[in-house]
Order: sequence, then C-alpha cells, then structure tokens
Amino acid sequence: MTARTVLFIAEPQSVTAIFPTLKEAGLQAGLADNITGALGFIKKSKPCLVFCRPQLQGFNVEALLEQSSTIEGFPPVVVFSATGSAEEATRYLELGARDFWLEPLVWDKIKLILPEEAPEPEPAPEPVSPAAPSAPAAAITTPGAPGRFQIIGRHPAVLRVLALAKQVAKSKATVLISGESGTGKEMFARYLHHNSDRIDKPFVAINCAALPEHLLESELFGHEKGAFTGAINRKLGKFELANGGTILLDEITEMDLGLQAKLLRVLQESEFDRVGGVETVNVDVRVLATTNRDIEGTVNEGKFRQDLFYRLNVIPLKLPALSQRGEDVVLLAEYFVNKFGATYGLGQLAFTEEAKKWLMSYDWPGNVRELQNLMERAVLLAGAGPIQPKHFLMGDEQWTPDDLASVDADQQAVSSAPPPSSAAEALSVMPIHEMEKRLILKSLQETTGNRTRAAELLGISVRTLRNKLNEYKKQGVDV
Repeated sequence: MTARTVLFIAEPQSVTAIFPTLKEAGLQAGLADNITGALGFIKKSKPCLVFCRPQLQGFNVEALLEQSSTIEGFPPVVVFSATGSAEEATRYLELGARDFWLEPLVWDKIKLILPEEAPEPEPAPEPVSPAAPSAPAAAITTPGAPGRFQIIGRHPAVLRVLALAKQVAKSKATVLISGESGTGKEMFARYLHHNSDRIDKPFVAINCAALPEHLLESELFGHEKGAFTGAINRKLGKFELANGGTILLDEITEMDLGLQAKLLRVLQESEFDRVGGVETVNVDVRVLATTNRDIEGTVNEGKFRQDLFYRLNVIPLKLPALSQRGEDVVLLAEYFVNKFGATYGLGQLAFTEEAKKWLMSYDWPGNVRELQNLMERAVLLAGAGPIQPKHFLMGDEQWTPDDLASVDADQQAVSSAPPPSSAAEALSVMPIHEMEKRLILKSLQETTGNRTRAAELLGISVRTLRNKLNEYKKQGVDV
C-alpha cells in the first residue's frame, strides 16, 4: 500500500520541521506555493489532508476554499497562522475549512484529524452455534473515522456507560467523565464528540493540571496584545478555537478557584473576556470535563465550587477501573497485541494460558493505559513467539538463569552478527536493556518530553526515569 500524502501550501521554513515526524508515521509530505500548483498536486497525488498558511505571498486562502467546494473528493483543509482573530477563523470555517490553528504545527494535533484509510472489506462472520453463544464485544467506531475511536469491552459496566454516552452524544449538555487515571476518559470524550452533531467542528482538549493559573486563563480565554509581559500579539484561547465544536477540560479539579468562577460564567452565559480585553466574546461550545478525583469530596473540602460542580455534572459518566472489568482485560490485551504486532511487523501473536492467567490476576493500578504500554513491551520482548508472563517484565524473578544466559549470548552476538533483514529478526536478538531504552525514549517522544507523564505511561517512578536518562546521557544519547 502506498504511503498517504499531506499537502502543505506554505513557505518551506514554516513547515519542513514537521516533515521527519510525518515520514516516521508513514506519511509523505507535499509542498506548493500557489493555487495552481496546489490544485495540480491534489489532482495527481490525492492527498488526505491540506494545510495552508494565509501569510504565503501571492496565495489566497479564500480562493482555495471556494474552489474546494466545487471539486468532488477535495481533501479537508486546515488553515494555520502565526496570528489570528476570531473573525478570521470564523470566516475560514464558514468557507469550508476543516479547522483553524495557530502555529506551530505539532504531530499530536495532526494525527487526531487525519482521515482514516478506507477499511478492507471484512469477511462474512462465521455462524455461531446456538448452544454456545458468545457475548458481543462493544467495539464502537465513530462515524467518519473508522477504527479511530474504538471502545472495546463486554463488561456490563462498560456497556452501560456506552449506552448512556450514545444517548446524550447529540445533546449540548455538559458531561462530567470520572474514573481512575488510565481508564479511557479522553477516549469517551472523543467518542461523544464524534457521535454528536458537531463532528465536523473542532475538538479542543486542554489539561488543567499542566499549567499554572495565569497561563491556564490565557490558554482558555486568550489574551490581548500587551495584556502582560510577553503578550506581543493577540492570542485566541481554546474556547474561541473550539467555537461551534467541543472543548475537553481534562483534570478539571486541578483548576484554581478564581478561574473556576470565570469558567462558570462561560457555562451559564456562553461568553467571556480575553485577558486584558474589554470586549465580550460569545461562543457556542459543548463542554466536557474529566476528573480522576472524588469531586464531591473536593467540593466538601472547599477546593471546588459547588455551583460549578452542579453545572458540569448534568450528565455523569463513571468509568470502571480495569480490575473491575473481568475478561475485558484479555480482550483488550489481544487488541493491543495485534495492534503493536502490526506496527512492528510481527503479525499476530498469541498468549500462553499462563500469560492469560497472569493478566486476569494482576490488579492494574494504571488501568487501560498501563495495559496498553505493557502489551507493547510484551510484543517487543516476545518477538515472533508466544507471549509468556516473563515478557511482561514485572519482576526479575520471572527470568530464569537460562533466559539471562540467552540474553548475554545475544549481547555478545550483536556486534559480530550481520545487520538483521527484518523487523522481526531485529527484535529477536535485541538485548533487554536496548528494548528498555527504546521504550523509555519512545514514551518521552509521545509525551513531548513530559517526564512525569512518561513515567506514568511506563509504570515507573519519575526518579527511576531520571536515573535511566542520566545513564543514557553518559552513553552519549541526546535526551
């Protein structure tokens, strides 16, 4: 299958930094500097997504968007700019733009709006014996994005939450999604958006715990030029960028009380003021919020406004912990193993019965997120063979002297062996410490360098992660 292409209509210096990341993700990048070249490229290469920059000299974004409405199969267009106003963003969206972004372009946002490839036709299902019916898995695929937002599970608690989410998805009601870290709260939020009437409008997420109060206020509501030191331009906030669509306020209980009052005004009046601004901004945004805390207890402690809690808790969705989902653990583990097996060119891998028993007996403090990362580790360690409990690397006692001797032999053989001819062969002779290094560096890449988040994904402490990174620095690795 040929690689899909993303077209950029912009100055090379404003977009080429993202090209290596696209290549790693299996995408090709095209570049055009005028409408004629862009239309020719679109006709010939059929890109799946187009990014265009209004500041490009001699290029008219409005003209491109107007032509896009007359061409069948024209790819979605995202307008991105160094600066922008709400009026400008609204104009582009009304002309048919998929979204309006402020620079810089980042992969974490791009991957969320990439159209899925057309799925292969599925074979007809085999008949199931009436004597032994199997419970159907709830694998929900959102409209317009096959496979991107699957929620997999058979447990009644999950099916109940899914049924409620589906029932309220098309409403404008605020939804409070609660559950332990790693249970999939953001996945459910995206499911709500992609099953709503706002699917073609922006979905904007912000982590309320990631920024101090003064920066979070600017991120949410924007600021005017000169509002504070360093505010050299007007900046649109997340609420303006999400206008017409959905905003996700992740870890809402971490928000400062003063900012909670301003958020309450937005929920009640659909309006706010930018930082340093004098004009009121009106928006139409569906608000979703998540928390991993006992929010009612936080209210009783005086750390969260009661009126804001009631306003957010119109539709409560409580996600069960993975340890409460029974056989869903194995179902999800098989899903992730098949996913990572395909990613690393290893095909489908099977679990031994001992591995399945271990999966069912473990208490999963990190929930689905921990399971996902553990399955990637197991796929890398198992290579093309069946996955055993030792491949989960949850304790040194799982490795026998024969295993360790085999690892030592592999380490000695790596330097003299010819280059591996396939991904499967490469992984089968990779030393454990090298696999560990790859997982750690990959987690940092996926969290854009956030060590706390990376440690959480890996299931280790920040101190352990810091010690590992110091070791890699001594080895000359750029971390």
